[in-house]
Amino acid sequence: MRLEDCFYLGTIVSKFSFKGEVLIKLDTDDPEEYLETESIFIEVLPQKLIPFFIEKSNLQKSNLLRVKLEDITTETEADALLKKDIYLPLNQLPELEGNKFYYHEVIGFNVTDKNYGEVGVIKSINDTTAQALFVIEKNEKEILIPINDDFILLLDKKNKTISLDVPEGLIELYL
Repeated sequence: MRLEDCFYLGTIVSKFSFKGEVLIKLDTDDPEEYLETESIFIEVLPQKLIPFFIEKSNLQKSNLLRVKLEDITTETEADALLKKDIYLPLNQLPELEGNKFYYHEVIGFNVTDKNYGEVGVIKSINDTTAQALFVIEKNEKEILIPINDDFILLLDKKNKTISLDVPEGLIELYL
């Protein structure tokens, strides 16, 4: 499995028992959705995903998943997995309704604005800032628009378009 075919689910943050159990800090709003997961991919080396099968799992606190992995039976084996990132295939992402989307889904979407008209094409999402941003390209110029539910009028996944209503003058700042 390639890393680009997967989504980040969380990180192994600690051991739980002397029998090789680990705690995974999940990066999700709905940790319950992952209780029945049968396998995960662990990034044991950079860009190198290894599949592991789950014998049992349950939630600890709100976003910690306690997991017993097949073939991990000792503390030493569990130690080797600490601080490793966990991934699942993209096809296991729950389907989102309405104007909700995963960042990877909207790359390549055409963007229009209620007042400005045709804005450009989403080239990437910048989520390294306090506010995630659409990175839109128009005529070789970069336009940054905050990802804000109040700005999104319509998300059309079928036609790969997003209609926005951004504050007046924001788009013009970049052109």
